[in-house]
Amino acid sequence: MSDFDCVIAGAGVVGLAIAKALAERGHAVLVVEKEEHVGTGISARNSEVIHAGLYYPPGSLKARFCIEGRDLLYDYCAARGVPHRRVGKLLVAVEAAQAGRLDAIRDNAQSSGVDDLVPLTQAEALALEPELHCVAALLSPSTGIVDVHSLMLALQGDAEAGGAVMALRTSVERVATRRDGVTVTTRGADGEGFDLEAGFFINAVGLDAPALARRIDDLPAERVPPAYLARGHYFTLSGRSPFSRLVYPMPVEGGLGIHLTLDLAGSARFGPDVEWIDTIRRAGRSSLPRSAATGRPWTRPRCSPAMRASGRRSPAPAKRRPISASRDRPTMAPGRSLISSESRVPA
Repeated sequence: MSDFDCVIAGAGVVGLAIAKALAERGHAVLVVEKEEHVGTGISARNSEVIHAGLYYPPGSLKARFCIEGRDLLYDYCAARGVPHRRVGKLLVAVEAAQAGRLDAIRDNAQSSGVDDLVPLTQAEALALEPELHCVAALLSPSTGIVDVHSLMLALQGDAEAGGAVMALRTSVERVATRRDGVTVTTRGADGEGFDLEAGFFINAVGLDAPALARRIDDLPAERVPPAYLARGHYFTLSGRSPFSRLVYPMPVEGGLGIHLTLDLAGSARFGPDVEWIDTIRRAGRSSLPRSAATGRPWTRPRCSPAMRASGRRSPAPAKRRPISASRDRPTMAPGRSLISSESRVPA
């Protein structure tokens, strides 16, 4: 007899969302997380943007899940009181040669089911954001921002309310397949190991997912995808943001380019740059995108891209906030406590 119907490795936003869904359907779920708190890995290191689904190939699972997930996420945040805002996004062409790429992105998005994009002339874009530098733009009204930490608290609370169990400071050492399920070997912070019987196992450990997949018995090596690691940095803008919407350049290899995002307090930050690394701890060759405003290779700025775009200097130097794949620093505001396993979000 199994100890659990399902063991999920990883208590980030993906693992917690799966735990919530399974627990609410009556399954006995165990979530195993090697850190002291949920949500301190790559789920805490991003732009906190609710994407509209502009870039993925039409008909792909990424396109389908992004668009469906966007609508479900807005509904969930509204129902559970998770702070969020549908602020909209401007995707900008900063030179005439990029205008055709805007048309291609719009066509791609429409083929995927995104039907609310608005093409803007330079004058129309500047009417919305007077400090913007562009020759044309696309407005995405469905793009928004969300407090990721509050989202994870809500997912954790719902999962545990449905009976899911969180095992923190516990890692998965090995997964052995059985005729009627799996045996998951775990190890706690004290070094003690446990074997758990479960109907099935879900790998949701983020950066470590390929390494964990290689520890699953009978999983062919060719089915395990390679890990491509990139490290990025964000910068905060001192003072009031010159923009009321998110501002994105043309996508670049490895990411969406250095973009300007807002948090729910209205503060602006910009990034990430892209630095390809060989391992989580050892940096490799740097491959920085080009500035959306100047087209020149990006360098560590003395003024922010937002100010560069408007031709003005920021009133104070931007503050560098590294957010790296090495998990050395979660993206939390100073003084904000980490999520604890006992936290709940009121219904």
